[in-house]
Amino acid sequence: MSGVIRHVTISGRVQGVGYRAWVESEATARRLEGWVRNRRDASVEAVFSGPEDVVAEMIATCRRGPSSARVDSVQESAGTPDLLKLRGAGERFAFLPTV
Repeated sequence: MSGVIRHVTISGRVQGVGYRAWVESEATARRLEGWVRNRRDASVEAVFSGPEDVVAEMIATCRRGPSSARVDSVQESAGTPDLLKLRGAGERFAFLPTV
């Protein structure tokens, strides 16, 4: 299995509903690396790194979200090692400040 880095932006009712904590829990359970943060435009942004099939499964899960959320869209693109480095040294999966 090859490793990939994917950058996603999730739009809909995804702030104020525990979406970031849910993403962290789901990603950690899948042993993925990366981070999640809110954006001022009311979307949630995340980066996932790991085996390609596991990352794809995580992104599919993001399209559903937790029961309190309403996901309207998930935009997905290739991520970069520099994006992954936004988390703190030694962190596997991190919450980043809102941008």
